[in-house]
Amino acid sequence: MEKKNIDWANLGFSYISCDSRYVSNYKDGSWDEGGQVADETIALNECACVLQYAQTCFEGLKAYTTQDGRIVTFRPDLNASRMADTAKRLEMPVFDEQRFVDAVCETVLANEAYVPPYGSGATLYIRPYMFGTNAVIGVKPADEYQFRVFTTPVGPYFKGGAKPLTLCVSDFDRAAPRGTGHVKGGLNYAMSLHAIVTAHKNGFDENMYLDAATRTKVEETGGANFIFITKDNKVVTPKSDSILPSITRRSLLYVAEKYLGMEVVEREVLFDEVKEFAECGLCGTAAVISPVGKIVDHGKEINIPSGMDDMGPVTRKLYDTLTGIQMGRLEAPEGWIKVIK
Repeated sequence: MEKKNIDWANLGFSYISCDSRYVSNYKDGSWDEGGQVADETIALNECACVLQYAQTCFEGLKAYTTQDGRIVTFRPDLNASRMADTAKRLEMPVFDEQRFVDAVCETVLANEAYVPPYGSGATLYIRPYMFGTNAVIGVKPADEYQFRVFTTPVGPYFKGGAKPLTLCVSDFDRAAPRGTGHVKGGLNYAMSLHAIVTAHKNGFDENMYLDAATRTKVEETGGANFIFITKDNKVVTPKSDSILPSITRRSLLYVAEKYLGMEVVEREVLFDEVKEFAECGLCGTAAVISPVGKIVDHGKEINIPSGMDDMGPVTRKLYDTLTGIQMGRLEAPEGWIKVIK
């Protein structure tokens, strides 16, 4: 298929409408067969549950053109499983996990002309999501839902290299113990908007959230998990019931242990420990790893030894190895790469 006339090398990380998207509706206790539609707009009742009580959840993953010309996506089964967990927590009907994967692949194929070529630095971002559609005025779950998948070509998260970020310790709490921090509901991201706007106004790139109960332990940022590298080259990542289980983090920990032979530790991380780490990064779908160079705690600076110029050496190895797997330059563990075409 002939590619769209897009300047792939200069794409930003923003929405561009593609030709087709997947839609399935839930009514009377079951999902319909679903299919591709051309219309990108959604018509909703003014009292739709999603508009009144934020009953919505989403996932994010990417499709790539590999070195040998295949179109693939990365571990979509884990996105399907995580959305199922989120739906249960938000009292939404689970969309069958195999149907989820099939819908993702079908939507990528329908928009094949928008999948960026190998080596362009761009990818096709995939957004599956679900929301309550019928009118609900009392506080209760919806009875009807819509599941959709759209795609949009995006450029690399970093332009001109991975410049380390400066974070601030947030005065806000991201999630409470026994709350919804461990699921990918839209409500978690809505509450983070004021905090991130405030951080940006104060000259910071992102927030570091501490645990709400004691404010002594590192949790995550508004949209990414933390990975730390110790001075003796161990990989440490925070463990908490109120942070989102990142698929990228899970994959990086496997890469660290199985590909790079590193010791991996998942445990509670005290904020007082942060100054002792050699490297720090934020991991997620958008950038794989975003290096952190400085953390500011109400005027007190913690300078990460890897510095403000580039990724630290271990973070770079993790990044290069995982992106090598995603792009087909390195052999992937069984089941990690879903070939679409």
